[in-house]
Amino acid sequence: MLFRRDFQEHVRLGWYVIRWVVIATPIAAVIGSSCALFLWALDRATETRFSHPWLLFLLPLAGALIVWSYRRWGGDSGHGNNLIMDEIHEPRAGVPARMAPMILISTVVTHLFGGSAGREGTAIQIGGSLAATLGRFFKLTTTDTRKLLMVGMSAGFAGVFGTPLAGTVFAIEVLAIGRMTYEALLPCLIGAIVGDYFCTVWGVHHTRYMVEVGPAAFEWLTASKVAVAAVAFGLVSVVFAELTHGLHRLWERICPRDWFRPVIGGCLIIGLTHLLGTRDYLGLGVYSSSPDGVSILNAFHPSGADAMSWWWKILFTAITLSSGFKGGEVTPLFFVGATLGNTLAGVTGAPADLFAALGFVAVFAGATNTPLACTLMGIELFGSAHMIYFAIACFLSYVFSGHSGIYLSQRIGTRKGMLDGVPEGVTLARLRDTHHSQSESDRSG
Repeated sequence: MLFRRDFQEHVRLGWYVIRWVVIATPIAAVIGSSCALFLWALDRATETRFSHPWLLFLLPLAGALIVWSYRRWGGDSGHGNNLIMDEIHEPRAGVPARMAPMILISTVVTHLFGGSAGREGTAIQIGGSLAATLGRFFKLTTTDTRKLLMVGMSAGFAGVFGTPLAGTVFAIEVLAIGRMTYEALLPCLIGAIVGDYFCTVWGVHHTRYMVEVGPAAFEWLTASKVAVAAVAFGLVSVVFAELTHGLHRLWERICPRDWFRPVIGGCLIIGLTHLLGTRDYLGLGVYSSSPDGVSILNAFHPSGADAMSWWWKILFTAITLSSGFKGGEVTPLFFVGATLGNTLAGVTGAPADLFAALGFVAVFAGATNTPLACTLMGIELFGSAHMIYFAIACFLSYVFSGHSGIYLSQRIGTRKGMLDGVPEGVTLARLRDTHHSQSESDRSG
C-alpha cells in the first residue's frame, strides 16, 4: 500500500461539515438579523441624543432602571460575556434566553442617555444567548453545545463589525491566553460568514475607515516607530482594563446599593462633560455631533484628536461600565487606540491615518489578548498594504498588556514571556484576586 485509504473517514468528515452547515446557518442568520436590529436601534438612539442634548441629564435615572431591571428579570444574564466564556469552559446551567433582549435594550438605553460604552459585548451576548436557545432544538451533546456558543460569538462579532475572518478567530482565541484549539474553527467560520451576510441583507452598513495606501515595501524606520507605539498601546490597554475592574471593586466597597451606583456614575459623567465642555466622549464615539469634534473617524486626520483624548475616553467608559450601565468595551477601545495613535503620529512624524489604524486594532488586541484576530481585523478594515505593521502593533501590544484583560473569565493558557509566578489554567479573575490578596498582605505586614 502506497498510501492509507479510509473512505469511511472522509464520509464522516463530509457529514461533519454538512451537519454544521445545517446547524450553524439558520442560527447565525437569526443572530446576524438581530445584530442588524441592534445596530439600527443604536444609530437611532445616537441621532436622538444628538438632537436632544437634555437627555444626558436623565442618565442617572436610566442607569438605576437598568440595574433594577437586571435584578428583577435578569438572573445570570448580568454576568454578560464572562457567563458565555464560563459556559464554554465548564458547561453548567446554560446561557439564558432572556440575555439577548435584555442586553440589546439596556445597551440602547445606555447610549440614548449618553453613557460611554461599546457594542461588541452586546453582540456577543446576543449571539451566545440565541445560539444556546435555538441550539436546544438540535438536542446537541455538551461538546457540540460548547461549539455552538462559539459559533454565536463569532456570528455576533462578525455581524456587528463586518469582519468575518476576525470574528472566526476571535471566538477561538479569546477563551485562553496564548492557546488556541481548532475544534470549532469551521463552525465558527460558517457562523461568522452567515452572521455578517444577514446583517448586511437588512441594509445595515458598517463604518468604513480610510487609510491612504502608501508604499507596500517594508521600511525599518516606520517599523521601529510602530514598535514604540505598540508598547504604548499595550500599556494603555492595561490602564483601561485595570481601571474598569478597579472601579467596579470600589463601587462594591463604598456603595452597597447596586441601583445607586449608576446614579453616582451618571452624575460623574454629566459633571465631566460640563467640565471638559464637550460631548465627544459620550456614546460610541464613532462620529461626533460636531464636524470637527473628536471621534474615531476624525482621528484618521492629522488634527482629529487632542493629546489627552484617549485618556478621557478611558475614564468616561470605565465609569460607565463599572457603575452598572450595559454595553461593550471594544468600540471605546477603538476610540482610545485611534486617538492615541493620532497623538503618537504627531510625536514621531508618522502618518496619522496609519497610526490611528494601528492603535484602533492594537489597543483592542492588548485588552482582549487576541493578537491574531485583531491583525485580521486590521486587514479586513484597512486593507493588506500595511499588514506587517498591523502584526507588529498587535503582537507587541499583546505582549506588553501582560496578564491583564477586560474579560475576567479568560484563562491563562500559556504564560506570556514564560514569566514565573503566573499559574497556567486559572482565570484572570483568580489571578487578580491572588495579586490583590498579596498586596493586602504586604501592606499589613
